[in-house]
Amino acid sequence: MSFFINFSPKDILQQAEDSTLRYEKGEPISVLDGVPIAVKDEIDCLPYPTTGGTKWLHRLRPCKTDACCVTRLRSCGAILVGKTNMHELGAGTSGINPHYGTPRNPYDRRRITGGSSSGSAAVVAAGLCPIALGVDGGGSVRMPAALCGVVGLKPTFGRIPHEGVLPLNWTVGMVGILAGTIEDAFIAYAAISGEAAPSHHKTADESSKVFYPLLKSANISGVRLAKYGKWFNDCNEEIKIICSRALDRLLENYCLKVVEVTIPEIEAMRLAHYLTIGTECITSFSTHLKNLDYAELGWDVRAALSVYGAFSGEEYIKAQKIRNRQMQFHNRIFAEADVIVSPMTGVTAYPILEDSHQTGELDYVNGAALVQYSIAGNFLGLPAISVPVGYDKLGLPIGLQLIGRPWCEATLIHIAYALQALYVEEYRRPEVHYDLMKKRTAKGS
Repeated sequence: MSFFINFSPKDILQQAEDSTLRYEKGEPISVLDGVPIAVKDEIDCLPYPTTGGTKWLHRLRPCKTDACCVTRLRSCGAILVGKTNMHELGAGTSGINPHYGTPRNPYDRRRITGGSSSGSAAVVAAGLCPIALGVDGGGSVRMPAALCGVVGLKPTFGRIPHEGVLPLNWTVGMVGILAGTIEDAFIAYAAISGEAAPSHHKTADESSKVFYPLLKSANISGVRLAKYGKWFNDCNEEIKIICSRALDRLLENYCLKVVEVTIPEIEAMRLAHYLTIGTECITSFSTHLKNLDYAELGWDVRAALSVYGAFSGEEYIKAQKIRNRQMQFHNRIFAEADVIVSPMTGVTAYPILEDSHQTGELDYVNGAALVQYSIAGNFLGLPAISVPVGYDKLGLPIGLQLIGRPWCEATLIHIAYALQALYVEEYRRPEVHYDLMKKRTAKGS
């Protein structure tokens, strides 16, 4: 299934033994003590190199310590079980990697997981880990979460420290969480969020303080959901039907309100985001790329870097003007509503073509359909979450997205928890699934 790029049984078993001893002494560190958590190979996590899905980056940028988010998970006693596969340099939406194998969707092994946090979504869907870390620069956590039928949470930009994460896109990328349930995502979010260290130069900002919701006592009646009908319906028919039904269920069961809105210039925002993420990616690695043997890159990444390198500084500045303009549009929407609701993707997981195993893939038609609902979360730094709400006729998962105001993760988690409760009885286990809690009695197991 090509879920992992790197893992060490010896290291995993040592962590597990340490956790077991703590439990035997009656001294577990937290509810995460002994819980297996996977880490996208864009995040530093010892003893593994950080490859970014490449065959060369770890040679030029050795991993010397854990990322801040990994350090916080270790301090909770979590077992870090290895580095998950990803789209090379995060430069695509399929998750296909010609160097480390193609991660397969647990719901259908012939189909993509979505990317770039492909392995992280797949290991959670397959039951190997209840939680995995990803990085979301253009829907890279939420998109594969939707295609693999799990929860994907991207917090507000700056909510989780970025220390120890590859600088692929420093103004749009954000550590995010993939999990089997809202509760698991919430626990991981509570463990890793907050500033890395107090700043002596920063004035306390009440809006950026972390608020942890009490899930079971949540009262979301009266919450206003913004819906842009033309945009909401710009997906395949099955996704439109399933997501519309999910929205109707929310309205019927929790007395929510829908506010019809318009989000202007969505296509301009998509192009400005693409220009921004591409420029930041190639600038980050410009020194390394000068001396790189391009034969070490997948064909898709060669094409992507060629496009990124064609962007000019003037175009980057114009893209930031569009960013400011879009922030004003969204602020007006948030003056009328609490959360924006949309499908998570425009299509479900599509088939993996045979030649992509060797070359990688840049499918701009399907890629645009996958990413079309993700952009505001990254370009504007807004918190967003994808929640599974059903399946298409082929049994492939579909996700509904909630986008919130900056620093309002608590509101998103409340609504997502309520939405999850409406669908928990309709969950379908994927064809590839491991029940780690099930006792095995077979000899040698």
